[in-house]
Amino acid sequence: MSIPIIRTLAELRKTVAAWRHEDLRIAVVPTMGALHEGHLSLVRAALERADRVIVTLFVNPKQFNSAADLAAYPRTEHEDAAKLAPLGAHVLYAPHASEMYPEGFATTVSVSGVSEGLCGAFRPGHFDGVATVVAKLFLQTGADLVFFGEKDFQQLHVVRRLARDLDIPIEIVACPTVREDDGLAMSSRNARLSPSERQVAPKLAAILVDAAALIAGGAPVDATLEEARSAITAAGYARIEYLELRAEEDLAPMHTLDRPGRLLIAAWLGQTRLIDNVEMPARSSAITRAAA
Repeated sequence: MSIPIIRTLAELRKTVAAWRHEDLRIAVVPTMGALHEGHLSLVRAALERADRVIVTLFVNPKQFNSAADLAAYPRTEHEDAAKLAPLGAHVLYAPHASEMYPEGFATTVSVSGVSEGLCGAFRPGHFDGVATVVAKLFLQTGADLVFFGEKDFQQLHVVRRLARDLDIPIEIVACPTVREDDGLAMSSRNARLSPSERQVAPKLAAILVDAAALIAGGAPVDATLEEARSAITAAGYARIEYLELRAEEDLAPMHTLDRPGRLLIAAWLGQTRLIDNVEMPARSSAITRAAA
């Protein structure tokens, strides 16, 4: 069993046109490869709601902030295709960079507001790269639905704003973060962790969830987050880029839990940057341990 791999936009559009002729519902799952169970859960969710599922695999150079980071990103197309085949996904769209950004390419899509602060502050230009490639994938696939994980929560907001502002007729489906048994949010970057770092890594989620429970129970936001920062550093994380409470609806900064929110974090463990977030309903009973 194998999954067909498409390399060119012309072939993709021919395939999609045939599906449209049959009046089939189409979903797309955008990825940069190095697939793990989090990605596969998105594919399964897409298969439940669509007749045909396109998984895209493109390591997008425009969303990397350094050439070294781009070079180090894992590229495992053969293994990725093998993981997708048993699920029943219908096409793997894996274009070359020259297909996505041909000579003379001169357009950038930029989303203001929700892209500012958090990862946007520490990765300048990153969300422009995300918005540009996502806009292209939406238009190339012509999909009815697209599936994203909530781990990249700011990215999810950027994509929603993009589709809304540009009137792209696609339903954006957000799926919960998938975690390892010890609570670590699944990420392709986890493969970069050394064995000792992998032992430390789950403490990030545990501390984040504990802070969320305290805040939901009435503890002051700023003081609780400061204590969490100290605990994360003490656990072995080298640097915290941000740890903030933001509004669920629009990512506005929050200093009191007066509406649904998210605790969001980015921190470095050795040479690996990890991100995570925890949902914050405005009541303590809804907070549960991610590592449970």
